[in-house]
Amino acid sequence: MNNNPSLTQPWIRCALNPSVVIRALLMAIFVGAVLVSINHGMCIYKGQFTFTCFWQSALTFMVPYTVSTVSSVLAMKTS
Repeated sequence: MNNNPSLTQPWIRCALNPSVVIRALLMAIFVGAVLVSINHGMCIYKGQFTFTCFWQSALTFMVPYTVSTVSSVLAMKTS
């Protein structure tokens, strides 16, 4: 793995591009809500939403955000 700061800074700059962040947030909200309803819907419905379920749900939203961000940055780098 290359830890050269001069190579990671352009990647971070692309990842923090407002269009990338907005797209990733929209994907995280939409896909994350679907995944949370699939994985924790019964807990929410029964009112048994615990602290553990809360953190698992929060992490569930991070998955589509990360995938969307990485995909966008890679697409920007290859074009």
